[in-house]
Amino acid sequence: MTPDSIGPLSRPVMVERALKAGQEIVVEADAEERAALARDFGLPAIHSLTGRFRLAGSLHRLQVTGTVEAAIAQTCVVTLDPFDSQMREEVEVDFAAPDAFAGTPAEDADIPDPIVNGRVDLGSLTAEFLALGLDPYPRKPGVAFEPPEAEAAENPFAGLDRLKGE
Repeated sequence: MTPDSIGPLSRPVMVERALKAGQEIVVEADAEERAALARDFGLPAIHSLTGRFRLAGSLHRLQVTGTVEAAIAQTCVVTLDPFDSQMREEVEVDFAAPDAFAGTPAEDADIPDPIVNGRVDLGSLTAEFLALGLDPYPRKPGVAFEPPEAEAAENPFAGLDRLKGE
């Protein structure tokens, strides 16, 4: 991990170089990165994590599109058993040079993510879309939540009725 990176998965990409190449950029998390992300996100495991991205635009305005796919282990909120699942998130994010919107009130514009020192971090973007794609209440396939049957609540006046009957 570089000192400038944020989080356990960082893949800074030079925008100029990536635009000239015009090729798909693939981010593949290694075992150490997947283990760190699993800890961060409270998952039993991340078996695989891949981001596939295309960059379009210029050095000052950039659009990143693609997908993030993962094979993960989650804990069922009903049974508390771990289970494996797949997730896929579509990615479409705009980036801009920090000075591109200088003087624009934040309320008036949807400010894109920043291009920092001519780079965007596709590793952080991969981790971000993994987090967005996680089900906050994962259920093992075929498991449904069944609330326990409530015992018939005793009428609050039943005690009075018993005293009255004596």
